[in-house]
Amino acid sequence: MAKHSNPDDPSVRLLKVGERVRHILSELLARGEAHDEVLSAHNIAVTEVRMSPDLRQAKVYVKPLLGEDEKTVVKALQVNTAFFQREVAQRLGLKFAPKLRFQADETFDEASRIDQLLDDPRVRRDLDEEDGDE
Repeated sequence: MAKHSNPDDPSVRLLKVGERVRHILSELLARGEAHDEVLSAHNIAVTEVRMSPDLRQAKVYVKPLLGEDEKTVVKALQVNTAFFQREVAQRLGLKFAPKLRFQADETFDEASRIDQLLDDPRVRRDLDEEDGDE
């Protein structure tokens, strides 16, 4: 039986490596090993790591807890990218160390925006009317 998969779906290996990178970065940030004042002053969640198919690139999505100073935190992470890449390379043991690109995670903001839209009285009224039709 042939396996049918979408070429856009990441492989199990990509997901596993991305999750390992996420754990390593989370641990480094939690322990304050970057020696950066901005990073030490914030609790930062590494929400997701998406690996490229060749494992040479990694998009790292981060969110400072409480959403404070997001741009400043991302900038500090970008400044310290060499440190994080070196640590990830040592701990992963892959042939090539992935090049890390830090980005702010916007999914929480998008979810909040959708919640606000659904709480709008006009939308709520329309949804209530649909429930009455059934």
